[in-house]
Amino acid sequence: MNDLPGKIVGRRALMLGAGQGALLAALAGRLYYLQVDQRAKYATLSDDNRINMRLLAPPRGRILDRNGTAMAVNEANYRVQLVPEDVDDIEDTLDSLSAIFPLSDHERVRIRRDVRRKRGFVPVLVKENLSWEDVARIELNTPDLPGVAIDVGQSRTYPLTGLGAHLLGYVAAVSEAELQKQAVPDPLLELPGFRIGKAGVEKVCDLALRGKGGACQVEVNAVGRVIRELKREEGEAGADLALTIDLGLQHFAAQRLGEESASVVVMDVHSGEVLVMASNPSFDPNAFNRGLTPEEWQDLSTNPRAPMTNKAVAGQYPPGSTFKTMVSLAALEGGVITPEHTVNCTGRTLVGNTVFYCDGRHGTQDLRGALQVSCDSYFYDVARRTGIDTIAAMAKRFGLGARHDIGLPGEGAGLVPNRAWKRATYGVSWTPGEDCNVGLGQGYLQVTPLQLAVMASRLVNGGKAVRPYLTRDVVDGHAVHPRPAPDFATMGLSQHALAAVMDGMNAVTNVPGGTAYAARILDPATAMGGKTGTAQVRHLAAGEHKIEGGRRYDQLPWKMRDHGLFIGYAPVSAPRFACAVVVEHGGSGVGAAAPIARDVLAEVQKRYPIAI
Repeated sequence: MNDLPGKIVGRRALMLGAGQGALLAALAGRLYYLQVDQRAKYATLSDDNRINMRLLAPPRGRILDRNGTAMAVNEANYRVQLVPEDVDDIEDTLDSLSAIFPLSDHERVRIRRDVRRKRGFVPVLVKENLSWEDVARIELNTPDLPGVAIDVGQSRTYPLTGLGAHLLGYVAAVSEAELQKQAVPDPLLELPGFRIGKAGVEKVCDLALRGKGGACQVEVNAVGRVIRELKREEGEAGADLALTIDLGLQHFAAQRLGEESASVVVMDVHSGEVLVMASNPSFDPNAFNRGLTPEEWQDLSTNPRAPMTNKAVAGQYPPGSTFKTMVSLAALEGGVITPEHTVNCTGRTLVGNTVFYCDGRHGTQDLRGALQVSCDSYFYDVARRTGIDTIAAMAKRFGLGARHDIGLPGEGAGLVPNRAWKRATYGVSWTPGEDCNVGLGQGYLQVTPLQLAVMASRLVNGGKAVRPYLTRDVVDGHAVHPRPAPDFATMGLSQHALAAVMDGMNAVTNVPGGTAYAARILDPATAMGGKTGTAQVRHLAAGEHKIEGGRRYDQLPWKMRDHGLFIGYAPVSAPRFACAVVVEHGGSGVGAAAPIARDVLAEVQKRYPIAI
């Protein structure tokens, strides 16, 4: 019995020793695994080396025309950036970099601002679009520039410079206000040099074009030099976006506008596709990507011809005599007149105590003749018989006075007044004289060139409520889908009334004496119909009204001259294309706008011939 306690103690000591031995063996095995097998991995986590995670900006999606020609692409961009938390003294570092490449006071202010507002580990852009020589010099000096590194990214480029700039828009650096507005923060926006859309399609479709970021792990040494890349997960590139624009036609139209301050819109009257949307003068969107100088911005913002404004959608003008088509249709549909209704034009019409003038003594005219020669006296009579409310209702059915949400920022709504609008706005009643003004497309009326193109399209496509669109895809958040074939509803208009108005528009260009007969397309197979318009920009004194011979625009300053407008369609035999041209202060639609429309519609039909 005396031996039992010793045996128990001996067994316990043996078990404890065995456990301790097993633990020591496991520890030794673990140490061998970490120090031998995993030596390479954990060596990079030493004091002299570390692993950095870096967010990768995805390639921005391209913007293409209807035929796949690139209008906005990306190219390599060498840039230098710094990580604030790895920099001992920001000012000393900037001084050192200034000895390698020019660094302006404005850029230094911007860098200091970015350092203050960003987290310490987020890289700050110092300079981009560096030459290869600058890159080599920075790389040689990297050991003496802790926290500074070269990054190769992509820069948005518009190879056609000003061609289509108002459609494409431009990209630029993210502002602090835009960062603060984010409902769901996107870390991509904090990347140095990251650009977002600020205008045009680039802005409206920014999320789809932007894509989704990737990430990579890199091994860097104590001074921030990248030793190697350990792991990379590519992001999702932005979606390519195809427009309905035909780049060749866009170029032709832009050249045809020349030095005019003007715009052209061409639509397919059946599908609603916009083939041309040109606004002149234009600008270079590449300048916004690299950063405008104060002098460049001053030139753009003070130019009286407004190169930054997309006149095709944001320009708002009185429609002039192009609106006589709406007055005609409202009167015909309302049963106020028939196409045979006549008015005797003596050159002037007395309404109350006010004399309303016509630019000619046209004699007795029916609807067709009145449209052909653009007789004001005829439409004073028809507008007064029809009334503003009926005319306004018809104009709105044809797309005037409303935005078409074509997918471009800044689209104007225009204005189609009626009695209720006048009372609500000015607190007074509508007057008979204002009916006369509306009969000529003047007064309170305001339209955009895009609205005029829509109006012309609905007139000549059989009265279908075609809607314009600019992208061949449907953008939904991050996704881009093919656009389904359009199916536009009929507006329920009398085909007889539509035919009567189109007959008058045909006479404008193809019958001697028509206001645009000199600007006709000579080939009968591609002949165009249309309507000229001249919109006053100021009140004319009594001495300036000329019954014969027109007005002396050549003696007026440019800003005081009337706008020239034209709406057209082609071919007359089977309308497929509609066109609207507005030449700011062009003097008249006959001399300024109609010849441009003729040339553009002729070119469209060369590229898209209609099978006979």
